[in-house]
Amino acid sequence: MRPSTRTATRTLRAALVLAVTAGLAVAVPATAQGRGQAEDQVSAVKDAGTGTAVAEKPYMGWSSWSLQTTKYPGVNTKGSYSYLTEDNVNKQTDALASKLKKFGYEYVNIDAGWWRGWDWAPEFDEYGRQKADTERFPSGMKAVADRIHGKGLKAGIYLPVGLEKEGYGEGKLRIWNTDDCTTGDIVYSDLRTTNGWDSSYKIDFSKPCAQKYVDSQAQLIADWGYDFLKLDGVGPGSFKSGDNYDNRADVAAWQKAIKSTGRSIHLEISWSLDIGHAKDWQATSNGWRVDTDVECYCNTLVSWENSVEDRWRDTPGWTRYAGPGGWNDLDSINVGNAAMSGLTKAERQSYMTLWAIAKSPLYSGDDLTKLDDYGLSLMTNRDVLQINQQPGRPAKPVTSVGDEQVWASRNPDGTYTVALFNQGDSPSPVTADWQALGFTGKASVRDVWNRESLGRFKDGITQAVPAHGSRLFTVTPQGPELRTTAYEAEAPANVLSGSASVAGCDECSGGKKVGNLYVGGKVQFTDVVVGKAGRYMVKVAYTSGDPRSVGISANGKAPVATAFPATGGWSAVDSISVPVTLKAGSNTLTFDSGDGYSPDIDRIDVPRV
Repeated sequence: MRPSTRTATRTLRAALVLAVTAGLAVAVPATAQGRGQAEDQVSAVKDAGTGTAVAEKPYMGWSSWSLQTTKYPGVNTKGSYSYLTEDNVNKQTDALASKLKKFGYEYVNIDAGWWRGWDWAPEFDEYGRQKADTERFPSGMKAVADRIHGKGLKAGIYLPVGLEKEGYGEGKLRIWNTDDCTTGDIVYSDLRTTNGWDSSYKIDFSKPCAQKYVDSQAQLIADWGYDFLKLDGVGPGSFKSGDNYDNRADVAAWQKAIKSTGRSIHLEISWSLDIGHAKDWQATSNGWRVDTDVECYCNTLVSWENSVEDRWRDTPGWTRYAGPGGWNDLDSINVGNAAMSGLTKAERQSYMTLWAIAKSPLYSGDDLTKLDDYGLSLMTNRDVLQINQQPGRPAKPVTSVGDEQVWASRNPDGTYTVALFNQGDSPSPVTADWQALGFTGKASVRDVWNRESLGRFKDGITQAVPAHGSRLFTVTPQGPELRTTAYEAEAPANVLSGSASVAGCDECSGGKKVGNLYVGGKVQFTDVVVGKAGRYMVKVAYTSGDPRSVGISANGKAPVATAFPATGGWSAVDSISVPVTLKAGSNTLTFDSGDGYSPDIDRIDVPRV
């Protein structure tokens, strides 16, 4: 995470409101018990609180926010964020129905501002609930949803978390469908604020009237006919932490409220959610934004640097939490129009590739009435969409060498989805090694984007990849499963130095790991035996709460700094394969923190070839 990028995005997003309101199965070293628990947690949220299953697959559609944020000429003609109108929603609805519906895109999601005027001043009904601005939506929100449904599509709407300050009404507004509850009865007496912009009063759910207010909001959008709710500014997350910004009770209340309506409504929460509470988000919602806004708030929709490229760094730790019922939301895909997107063709393809293999929801932020041929081809490639929509775990990084990354996932039919990415600013070859996928020998390779067979390849495949570019393959193994020898980091024969120490780890093999690898801390595996000299892809099982690197060296040679993605927490184990040159017989393999901070090491698996 580059602080300059994130700070700029946060400032821009905050300014919007404040200024105007005052897995890869074979590579996961977790215990079988740990995997089973994760799968149970995913299954638990198949029903977002309703009797009907939602989010069995990542949802697909369109959202208004990207167009609302851009300064691209001719889009926000009445000032900042003015794009959102009934007329424009109708145009995008028609375009979605005619161009994309047959490919699975079905949601038309109305984002922030539908209850605010051109000056962003809000409107509320007599019960403290958001009320449609009559200039933006003269027909009202129910009529808009009805029109969307008339096209065979689903309608989505947006609300911020908490009781908006302007809806408080001096605490005197009666809560709908109650006799004695008012807005003053649902918040803390000190009127503490919450959400990512501090634009709402925090609701106190220890008070009996609090749930009734959320129930009233949920019933309103259900009566209007909405099928999707984006609940925004949720914490811990949205660049906020602490008790005032802990909205887990709000999300749980929304889940309960949605159930009470009897309508199937997909509940999506936003943004940059705290991964430390991922199990809470799993239990109470159908999707969670894992990162900041993808929009650049500039004269295009996005830019590579702010913040499309951040997803390669920030997504891996979340991979284990996604599955039927709840998905990791990487934000909108703005790949449909070259001039407006702000990206090269290579960047647009990489953008779409990552979102597809990560099984993120695929919702466009483009002007669907102006899609170019290349953009339309990216959004409608049925083979790519199938990867996103088919059963199976999301892809994750399996190798990361410099700017070159390989992401992969094993599919239920035994094939692998494999993506090659070049994050560098110049073209570079990228190699997918079959050992890193868990097999040896030959495999047939199909180019997914180009829909053609590339033939059979032994040991792996190397392809030239343009700057910020990608390749996407389906790999069908024809060789045997890889055999490995495991070496535990905490084994007594290993040498620990500096700050390194053994620590307990429930998810680690053997229940232990070596941690405290910082500023010179090292762990040396002392007797790594292979039958012949050569290059080996050694799988390293580790834990890390954030992306880190460690220097890896064999037999006393100079260490090579290797990037390790976040695993989802310091108790969460994942793995990545690293290339190491070994001699025949016994070897030493050292993990050296150098002058920085490194991940904790659980064990290594060395191929037997």
